[in-house]
Amino acid sequence: MYTGLLHLHNSLRWLILLVALVTLVKYFMGWFSQKGWMKSDNILGILFTAIIDIQLIVGLVLYFGYSPITKAAFQDFGAAMKNADLRFYAVEHFIMMLIALALVHIGRSKTKKAISARRKFGLSLVFFGIAYIIILAAIPWSRVIA
Repeated sequence: MYTGLLHLHNSLRWLILLVALVTLVKYFMGWFSQKGWMKSDNILGILFTAIIDIQLIVGLVLYFGYSPITKAAFQDFGAAMKNADLRFYAVEHFIMMLIALALVHIGRSKTKKAISARRKFGLSLVFFGIAYIIILAAIPWSRVIA
């Protein structure tokens, strides 16, 4: 079960990065070209939010249920804080991804409430862009490359 969930979590990472990048590029082009907010722009925001929500659920199941890394960290949290690898998964990755998720949801909410297309694009760019940077920073790249 752990291996399957971990593969799903890893695969969703690439999907999130791709959808977020496409969304950010489209919003950037919409903001600079002063185009109207289209149905496809809304769908991209919904898709990005939905995928990151699914990733959260898979991540939480791993974090609290199946991950031997977090199980080891929870055994002795004080010692885990002294181990960079354990600390990364038990605290840093978890917190940064929650912050990114919150930013995506805040951005989506503010975008829905905005009236002008330019404001919708601008708000989405800011919130989704910051979330994207945090996601990139929170990915365990040493495990991806190795």
